[in-house]
Amino acid sequence: MSGRLTFILRVALLLFVASCTSTRPFTDADGRIIPGSIATMEQVPIGGIPQSIWFRGVDTRRPAIILLHGGPGASESALFRHYDAVLENHFLMVYWEQRGAGRSYHSDISRASMTISQFERDLDEVVDLVRRRFGKDKVTLLTHSWGTELGTIYAYRHPEKVAAYVGINQVANFAEDERVSYEWALTQATAQDNRRAIMVLRAMNPGPRSVDDELTKGKWVEAFGGVFHQDLSTGQLILAALSTDEANLVDLIRFGQGNRFSLESLRPEYSKLDLTRYRVFQVPIVFLLGRYDWQVPSVLAERYFNTLVAPCKRIIWFEQSAHNPPFEEPERFVHVMVDEVLPLVTGQMKACIESVGLTKHSSRR
Repeated sequence: MSGRLTFILRVALLLFVASCTSTRPFTDADGRIIPGSIATMEQVPIGGIPQSIWFRGVDTRRPAIILLHGGPGASESALFRHYDAVLENHFLMVYWEQRGAGRSYHSDISRASMTISQFERDLDEVVDLVRRRFGKDKVTLLTHSWGTELGTIYAYRHPEKVAAYVGINQVANFAEDERVSYEWALTQATAQDNRRAIMVLRAMNPGPRSVDDELTKGKWVEAFGGVFHQDLSTGQLILAALSTDEANLVDLIRFGQGNRFSLESLRPEYSKLDLTRYRVFQVPIVFLLGRYDWQVPSVLAERYFNTLVAPCKRIIWFEQSAHNPPFEEPERFVHVMVDEVLPLVTGQMKACIESVGLTKHSSRR
């Protein structure tokens, strides 16, 4: 066998192995699948294209949560599986990779279809699929970063289908968030006399910035501790995702392709989005904020929260987190979801006291 053929076969074998993923079933002590549980990774026709949805839960009768990941185009399904899988013992978790993200990225997706209104229609299909398939009246939206933009609009417009809205590192007004984030990064660079950061940041367009500027600014925010407060990094998150059964090297490639495609396609809309116009809600609202978040400044999310009117609203602070509480403080995040959110959506909490971080899990500084 020639060296070239051997190389081709090895590459083919590597790609085949890398493409093999699965999600483990829930089993009892004897290895039997637990009745009523679900553990599947599916491609479902949503909005006219196949989209990736993972369904996992030890009991499908439990309240359903649909995860709306960040980005746009940044699938976080494997990360929640790695850090927060315990949630599957308490909820029916629906990990949806949005149009253009992860395994829902396809090279033939029309850029014209990448609009917030289309994403809202996609989400409505996912919500109705979960309600119909599992006999749910309502679902809970668990949203992160960009996902809070989509989730806020949906919860405002479709309260009859939403049991509760949970916003992790909530966006308020994108342009204002970006301005404050940029100014914080520049202030940190100046205070630390980081001349390269100062030069790069000051060279950015003072008006509407490009995707490249947004990503570059984000790298400096991360470098100065505004994305991760704990000993964590983007690189470590990648390794964590790849350690799961559900993700592999092919997914890493798709992640990069989908993230860039989604950012470029959606930026003309999301960069102008002002969620502060949505203030009166008919569903419970819960904000989970990282105290040190300067990627999507939590100080602005708190200001937005204070303007909201809802049948119940709560804000819970993660004092050791920046932009990623589910991954920086996973144990506490799970406790908050189980002890605070679950009673809210199951009707066990008879009254919701408006709390600004003053829960048994959180205290203001």
